[in-house]
Amino acid sequence: QVQLVESGGGLVQAGGSLRLSCAASGATIYSINPMHWYRQAPGKERELVAGIGSSNTNTNYADSVQGRFTISRDRNMLYLQMNSLKPEDTAVYYCHLDRWGEDYWGQGTQVTVSS
Repeated sequence: QVQLVESGGGLVQAGGSLRLSCAASGATIYSINPMHWYRQAPGKERELVAGIGSSNTNTNYADSVQGRFTISRDRNMLYLQMNSLKPEDTAVYYCHLDRWGEDYWGQGTQVTVSS
């Protein structure tokens, strides 16, 4: 059974940076298996932040984070480098794996950006 564990969240001032990590375990994660970062703010629906395919050049981003966030992966690890953070980036961030059509989610990590 695949398990995803996020880390790296916290409280940061606007303009600051955080790096989120997601460790996958329990099965082999192939580079062809897409991985994503989602986020959910209070009272809002979960939204896709960034996705990555088989290489660190095969990425996509939500318009709201384009140019500020960078997604990357290395073997069983997924990362999200978040720069120039804004209060509206405050949310619980979730790691997601699509492994041969099956969806796996982490438990989430809280990111809070103060103004």
